[in-house]
Amino acid sequence: MLQALMQIRRLFSFCASHIVRNCTSRRCATSIHGHNYQVEVFVQAHKLDRAGMALDFGIFKNEIASFIDAFDHAHHFWDQEPLDFQESIKQISKRYVKLSFNPSAENYALMFHFFLDALLQATELHNDEAVCICSVRVHETDYGYAQSFKEDLENPHLMRFISLESVEFSEGILEQMANPHLLDQLKAYHKNMTNPSSKKPFSSPLPLEQICPSHL
Repeated sequence: MLQALMQIRRLFSFCASHIVRNCTSRRCATSIHGHNYQVEVFVQAHKLDRAGMALDFGIFKNEIASFIDAFDHAHHFWDQEPLDFQESIKQISKRYVKLSFNPSAENYALMFHFFLDALLQATELHNDEAVCICSVRVHETDYGYAQSFKEDLENPHLMRFISLESVEFSEGILEQMANPHLLDQLKAYHKNMTNPSSKKPFSSPLPLEQICPSHL
C-alpha cells in the first residue's frame, strides 16, 4: 500500500449563527449564537504533480471556496426545528442554510469533509495530480476544534445524517454564488458517476506547460 508522501493545508473562514439542540450548555442549546468559524482542509498525495506540487492552491479558489463561502453571514438550522421557527428564520434572514443534522462542530467537520471530497472527485484535474482530502478541522473558537478523517466518511454511525441532500441554501445565498447550480451539478454527477460517459462538471485551470523535463 502506498504511503502518503506529502500533505498540504488550506484555511478558510466564515461567520454564522446557529443553535445546537440537545447539548449540555444551556446557552448553546436554547439561544441563537454565532461563531467566527475556521475550516482547515488537509490534502494528501502519494506523488507530486508536474509542477512539483501536491495540489495547486489555486484549485481551492473555485468550487471549494464557493461552497464554503456560501455558509458565511447566514443562520444555519437543523431541519428538525419546529416549522414555525424555520419559517421565522426564512422571514427575517435572506441568507440561511437548512441542514439535515444538528449543526455541531463535529457534524460540520464531517459535512465539509464529505462535500469537499465529493467536489474534488467531480473536478477534472489536468496536471497529473494524485490527491485526496484526508482531514478537515472546524474551529468554532480559538480553543478547540473538531476534526474528521478519511476513514470517518465510511463510518455509518458518524455519517448517518449526512449525504448530498444534507445542505439546502436559501435563494438569497444562491443568487450571490458564482455558480448557483453547483449543488445540483454535484448531485447529478455522483448519481450518474458509474456511467462511463458521465462528464465531470467542474474543471481545474489548465497548467502552463513551459518546461518538459527530459526524464518525463
